[in-house]
Amino acid sequence: MDIDVVYLLCLGLCLCYGGEEENEELPRPSISAWPSSVVKCKSNVTLRCWTHFQNVTVTLGKLHNSGYQQELRSAGKEAEFHLTNLQPEDAGGYFCAYRTATSHRWSGQSQHLQLVVTDGVGGGGGDPPRPSNSKLIFLATFSCLCISLLFVSIFFIYRRTQQVTLNDHVCKYEHEAGWGE
Repeated sequence: MDIDVVYLLCLGLCLCYGGEEENEELPRPSISAWPSSVVKCKSNVTLRCWTHFQNVTVTLGKLHNSGYQQELRSAGKEAEFHLTNLQPEDAGGYFCAYRTATSHRWSGQSQHLQLVVTDGVGGGGGDPPRPSNSKLIFLATFSCLCISLLFVSIFFIYRRTQQVTLNDHVCKYEHEAGWGE
């Protein structure tokens, strides 16, 4: 092969390889809140962003607030953003994205995490609502009634099949004995 052809072939492969890398998208990160995404006013929360690569630059953004942005460098595959002394205006949708040291482009945004800041007075953040006693009594009574009806139905079906079987035996015995003639 001629050296010029080999040179051009190598150059073409290098250009194609570089072009694919430019078009390749980074996997989306994921986001979570600790201890919860529902917190009381004046409390703290940590938003954690997990990336697919180590040692990346991670940014935290807020929906409908283009001026809000925190950025930090992760040591591993996780970046933690500490939000302290939360106020009602801190509530909203948060997301994160990242870029590697070799990439000049940001990954796609993570799923949006909805942070809820309650006033601590009867509004959320506590235990989930429990069914009232009247609902529990109704459910228990209804369940017992259904089970009772099931047993009664099975009993009558069993009795009916026993009577039919008994009548068949009596008729067969009478026929064999000649009594039915």
